Amino acid sequence: MAHAPPEGGDARARVETFGCRLNLAESEAIARRLDAAGLDDVAVINTCAVTAEATRQARRAIRRVARERPGARLVVTGCAAQVEPDAFAAMPEVAHVLGNEDKRDPAAWARLAAGDAPRRLVSDVMRARAAPTPDAAPPRGRTRAFVQVQTGCDHRCTFCVIPFGRGNSRSVPAATVVESVRAQAAAGAREVVLTGVDLTSWGGDLEGGPRLGALVKALLAGVPDLARLRVSSLDSVEMDDDLLEAIATEPRLMPHLHLSLQAGDDLVLKRMKRRHARADAIALCERLRALRPEIALGADLIAGFPTETEAMFARSLDLVAECGLTHLHVFPYSPRPGTPAARMPQVPPEIVRERARRLREAGEAALASHLATHVGARRRVLAERGGTGRTEDFSLVRFAAEAPEPGALVETTIAATDGRSLLAA
Repeated sequence: MAHAPPEGGDARARVETFGCRLNLAESEAIARRLDAAGLDDVAVINTCAVTAEATRQARRAIRRVARERPGARLVVTGCAAQVEPDAFAAMPEVAHVLGNEDKRDPAAWARLAAGDAPRRLVSDVMRARAAPTPDAAPPRGRTRAFVQVQTGCDHRCTFCVIPFGRGNSRSVPAATVVESVRAQAAAGAREVVLTGVDLTSWGGDLEGGPRLGALVKALLAGVPDLARLRVSSLDSVEMDDDLLEAIATEPRLMPHLHLSLQAGDDLVLKRMKRRHARADAIALCERLRALRPEIALGADLIAGFPTETEAMFARSLDLVAECGLTHLHVFPYSPRPGTPAARMPQVPPEIVRERARRLREAGEAALASHLATHVGARRRVLAERGGTGRTEDFSLVRFAAEAPEPGALVETTIAATDGRSLLAA
């Protein structure tokens, strides 16, 4: 879970985002809905439900925004709002709660503008049958665009509440995705990131059952002006042959993948109801590195899952080196309402926190080692705001001298690293 601070223009500053890249894409759409409806007095908190801490952070943000903007109407949306609408509606600071399906509906924002919206507008997400059409509007800042191609999830991992916040898996048709990405590139986006709740399940509900690799190939062929394409978090067992071929052969598909691994112990994986084993994860990472030697791999890992012993945790810790992971998202396990894992024997909270710390330290050491391999090399960097940029493998670069304009693709020599980022000469 990540928190994206407000950035960009006035409308964007009225949307505060928690969670995944899909939420970031949807927050861009919400900002445009606010503009279109003339909702200058509204502040939106787009929440995440992946952990209990994510929900607590959203509550803190609601109270902070209420103090900072006493005249604003606070609207809470996102996965936490979908899963726990009554709890957010009961907060005195909150004017309206919008569900995940409702937040993309212009009519909902029009009702807010007209003053006839109910306090709680949350439709049944499990009844949704189509994925939202991606916005064709260009990204604010013209640097990187997040394009939603899929939402929902048909799997039921025992720790996860997100399917109940997003519904069943639904895919955006390939032609619609190509059209949206083409519009983003024409508007100046140098890089597009494909997002979804369960991205590698894309196409399973479409006619003919296409796979994600086919979509990636169609985008690269259909949008030749797009400089960079990235894919967000992937389920390792669903990576198809076309996607692997694209990783090996398409230079515009960036050499950085984030894998949903969650644990390194087979019994823990089974209790999580994951569909891969430890050996599968290691074999996939070895294959990816053989296909694209310069690839950087990240992963989601959960510390302190119920019943996890120290020996089981050690196998997750060892997975960082065995898979060559350099970008970790570490989640201390927290029970989520209604999930099977919440009824399993829990690991004491202080042990969960300590294991999460050790995983993060392993990830920090792995990242520092990876960044050191860039020092002295020439790298192609996409410049962003704040004097920073990203290499093709998603390493963060800081420009020491005058920074290039955001959106510029520049060749630069890497002079040094501070262990967390690269320093351009």
